[in-house]
Amino acid sequence: MFTGIIQEIGSVIRIKRTSQSCELCIGTKSIKNSNIGDSIAINGVCLTITKINGEGFSADVINETLQRTNLGLLRVGNKVNIEKPLRAGDQLSGHFVLGHIDNTGTIISAVPGSRAILEVETKDELMNYVVEKGSIAVDGVSLTVAEVYKRSFKVALIPHTISATTLDNKKRGDVVNLEVDILGKHVAKLIKEKTKKIDMNFLEDKGII
Repeated sequence: MFTGIIQEIGSVIRIKRTSQSCELCIGTKSIKNSNIGDSIAINGVCLTITKINGEGFSADVINETLQRTNLGLLRVGNKVNIEKPLRAGDQLSGHFVLGHIDNTGTIISAVPGSRAILEVETKDELMNYVVEKGSIAVDGVSLTVAEVYKRSFKVALIPHTISATTLDNKKRGDVVNLEVDILGKHVAKLIKEKTKKIDMNFLEDKGII
């Protein structure tokens, strides 16, 4: 589990591809106190550390993850957001982020500045879980939704977020990873399941019709 508070910006130093997966080698200084087998989030995607060396660490990414996230678009030299998993007793500054990407979105508007605004378009089914003033993780960054439209939403970036993440370099057409608030998804499922039970037979049994 993560919080969406990025700890470091790393860079892709090598990509080794096979027919079934690829090995991402990420250059970073924040790998201290980490071990092989630990989880780590790269652009919001939960991966497992497979190697550690003086440069940073490596992680294997299967084809399904490459296709469902923007990790498949990475090239050597690209910057990535890095976050270690939440530990018992750590401060929860963002929101609960699982590292399981729901879908990708596309930047359709990027207003630069000390208080940058990004507008992200995504699939209709994902927009059902995006609410104004609610939380969402964009490339692993915990953000608050500023405005919601039918097929897109806006987020505002404060100066710290701009300087501490890769979001300051985003431009129109860039693909970002999205994870909606897990609490919202659970509530939506419960409501959906409860609504399913209210059919004509239920209404007849209760004497409503």
